[in-house]
Amino acid sequence: MNHIKNIIFDLGGVLINLDYPATEKKFNEFGLSNFNELFTQAKQNQLFDLYETGKISSDFFIHEIIKLSNYSLNEEKIKEAWNAMLLDFPIERIEFLESLNKDYQIFLLSNTNEIHIQSFKEILNTNIGYDRFLNCFKKVYYSYEIGLRKPHAEIFEFVLNEQNLLASETIFIDDSAQHIKGAESCGVKSYLLNTQNNNVINLVYNLGL
Repeated sequence: MNHIKNIIFDLGGVLINLDYPATEKKFNEFGLSNFNELFTQAKQNQLFDLYETGKISSDFFIHEIIKLSNYSLNEEKIKEAWNAMLLDFPIERIEFLESLNKDYQIFLLSNTNEIHIQSFKEILNTNIGYDRFLNCFKKVYYSYEIGLRKPHAEIFEFVLNEQNLLASETIFIDDSAQHIKGAESCGVKSYLLNTQNNNVINLVYNLGL
């Protein structure tokens, strides 16, 4: 791995812990019983794609969820349920990123949205600090800000081209198999964080970086 110069990390499920079923459970509790038909880790309704690529606003997204719930939900409940999947960000992961940052160019590439990032900032500011997190990366790429999302090859090409990175010198770590395929289609060696190696620190250590 001596030729590797760049590491691109996913955020949710890799750096911040996630619990996707917690969001489904909370929506069910609030009366939207078919949420799992609209959104899962593997696939999602077009509404979520549009929101994650910044093509619709948070207000429009919330309004559409309200309609899907037959007007049984309000903005507060939707935000509570939507953010329920976001768990903690262990302090050792920020220290791990800071250590890697000494030897590699580190980037973040996340399919995410405005509501989640607002909540994520609050989570980080309780014990780490969002600015400290940002300082670990040469650049942070959020899908809703750049109008592209994984697994499409275009988003990986966008990062490679903007940063003048060689795919052969870059690795990508994600917890979704479809995203791994997208990166590999661009020549980026990619690693799936799964139940066998469910700690990103152990995964990177085992790669010999």
